[in-house]
Amino acid sequence: MAMLPLYNLNREEIGSIEVSDQVFGVEVRRHLFYEVIKWQLAGRRAGNACTKGRSEVQGGGKKPYRQKGTDRARQGSSRAPNHVGGGTVHGPRPRSYRYKLNKRIRVGAMCSALSLKLGEGKLVVVPDLDLGEVKTQKAAQVFQRLASGNALVIDGDNRILELSTRNLPRVKFLHIDGLNLFDVLRYDTLVLSEPVVRRIEGRLAK
Repeated sequence: MAMLPLYNLNREEIGSIEVSDQVFGVEVRRHLFYEVIKWQLAGRRAGNACTKGRSEVQGGGKKPYRQKGTDRARQGSSRAPNHVGGGTVHGPRPRSYRYKLNKRIRVGAMCSALSLKLGEGKLVVVPDLDLGEVKTQKAAQVFQRLASGNALVIDGDNRILELSTRNLPRVKFLHIDGLNLFDVLRYDTLVLSEPVVRRIEGRLAK
């Protein structure tokens, strides 16, 4: 079992907790990061680019000129793709860029990311993240002590913490249900409460 130091909100070590080696002590497989982040960002793409075909553009109901005797190529509509203002051939249509990724890859990448943060000393675990009141200044002071650089804070239904950190440019609050690899790797320090650590273990441990 791996051991995680436990800190208070002043970044003073007050003990340690045992955690699963399957989640926080695995070999870091960096190639999985690319696969999962590519999958995650593909799912975020809007996919709403759209062009109009010849049946959708306005006008073009009348034949531009007579069929024969003009020495020009025959044309049935001024909104054909070869005309200015005509429709687009095989243009983009609204679509989803989502695709399926094996769950083992997603779990392996997240365990690798958590193990990487622990190995770099950028994983901070506290007993709880109860600030007592909605106070941005107090939250700023707490995370200035807990984190070096910017910080990703993951907790449960902690509305006080969420409201206190929403205006802090270097701190992001994330509900445990929204845990994702992109944010874990994007922020310098990962701050977790002890109950969140147990929920992550229950979700990722085999």
